[in-house]
Amino acid sequence: MTEFINTILNGDCREMLKMLPSDYISACITDPPYNYEFIGHKWDNSEIQRRKERIQDSKTLVKNIPYGSGLAGGVRNKRWYEKNRQNILEYEDWCHEWALELYRVCKPGATILVFNSTRTVAHVQVALEKAGFYARDIVVYRRSSGIPKGINMQKKLEQKGFKNPEEMEGWHSCLRSEWEAICVLQKPLTNNYTETLIQHGTGLFYTKMEDGGFQSNILENIKRDKTPDYNIHCTVKPLDLMKKLINIFVPRTKGSIVLDPFAGSGTTLVAAKDAGLDYIGIEIEPTYIDIINQRLDHSDELKGNFSLL
Repeated sequence: MTEFINTILNGDCREMLKMLPSDYISACITDPPYNYEFIGHKWDNSEIQRRKERIQDSKTLVKNIPYGSGLAGGVRNKRWYEKNRQNILEYEDWCHEWALELYRVCKPGATILVFNSTRTVAHVQVALEKAGFYARDIVVYRRSSGIPKGINMQKKLEQKGFKNPEEMEGWHSCLRSEWEAICVLQKPLTNNYTETLIQHGTGLFYTKMEDGGFQSNILENIKRDKTPDYNIHCTVKPLDLMKKLINIFVPRTKGSIVLDPFAGSGTTLVAAKDAGLDYIGIEIEPTYIDIINQRLDHSDELKGNFSLL
């Protein structure tokens, strides 16, 4: 079945995945919303666009979306923590919903890479394990910088007129966030790695680095994209990062298909195309479909240096 190859489906991935055949996908690399309410009524596309108009840098939007939505600030009382807990459990349930269909469409041995925040990645892993996948690793994507957030207690005490606020110099409510988690899971193999590779072309990771070293689970020193034409999307990942992930986690075998059920601005799909691989994208917001198609049209076809096995 080839009707879905190298296409972008517009809709909710929980429904769109049902259109794909079983045991069809070789790898899934995706960057879903990091909080359940991102995809609820409070954080639909119109709300995101409204807030983006109020700030100059769309990346600031992501940094200021509250964990649990209306839970930011206020008194950390029992109700606050209960709402916070309920929110993350709803997010886990939502991840489990799309993971069930994702499991069906993946080939045995297919590798699943899911970006998430350091606070929520454990729930993503549990959700996908419940769907049938098994956990392989957590890859660290270390960004070049991170912006400190939270409360600077010295400044807080100064504002409130407390004596000797300098005694709390250096004390803060959180650490600087410099990395994102990439949860690595896999659909169970067919008996072993050799049989899985022969039957499905999946299951293995490419570990040979350019300097001859063995690939680790920490990715850093990856340049960020400067092209502004697609940065309308809030959480666009560097193209070089997605190319790196495809290089490591997607064997170049005939019939390999890379899926991104939360395609966004299409970086995963562009990286797959540049590597000479087939792809399928799913994106719920029509605005991003046009961006994806423009990027795919302008990408260098078969730019990758790897041949199909």
